[in-house]
Amino acid sequence: MTIMLVTGTGTEIGKTVVTAAVAALALAEGRRVAVLKPAQTGVAEGEAGDADEVRRLAGELTVSELARYPEPLAPATAALRSGLPPVSPEQVAKEAARLTVDHDLVLIEGAGGLLVRYDQRGSTLADVPSALRELGLESTVLLVTTAGLGTLNTTALTAEALRGRGVPLLGLVIGAWPATPDLAARCNLADLPVVAGAPLLGALPAGLVRQGADRVSLQATARSCLAPALGGVWDGSAGVAPADPISR
Repeated sequence: MTIMLVTGTGTEIGKTVVTAAVAALALAEGRRVAVLKPAQTGVAEGEAGDADEVRRLAGELTVSELARYPEPLAPATAALRSGLPPVSPEQVAKEAARLTVDHDLVLIEGAGGLLVRYDQRGSTLADVPSALRELGLESTVLLVTTAGLGTLNTTALTAEALRGRGVPLLGLVIGAWPATPDLAARCNLADLPVVAGAPLLGALPAGLVRQGADRVSLQATARSCLAPALGGVWDGSAGVAPADPISR
């Protein structure tokens, strides 16, 4: 059984697509997968949220959403403004523990970056691993980052925050590798693992959802663009991003 937290260096960088890609490969291996979204913001009742999008892209899996707030804000602010209760790390851990009973992989997709506040106490996704340990469960983190200029700083800061809390970082995935990467993006392929102290485990091509990705195409892309640690076949030895045509 594995509990994996999927977080990012910011918002709108591909966390949901990366979560779907990891889920798709796990499902292809016959694993039972659940996706937990602690707090969904900016989506009205009745609309599909991030966890629903993961299921649409990846296949039949269990989805769980603990709270939904209508305004597209940080969860703590969105909860306060809506008058709805916030989500605590303990609640997230308890739900993840429940899901582990019937699933081989539980993916917990955060909101925004690692240290986005979930409640007025200042709790963040980074507090969830500690809450899980209180229940006798271990977890790891997959960090979704960007490709271009500025990513080294935000990636290094996020990795440092995890280390300071004793939370293991499994690796990095670039959430949207550009079709025409610039010099900074190409250099960052080598620099990102150095500043994070964790391996680069893949890069998904930008615009997968806009290009109409479905379950079949996403699984194929995930397999070729993610490393064996995530169920894919990319080994990184070519020195180019897995999303580049030259590396296929």
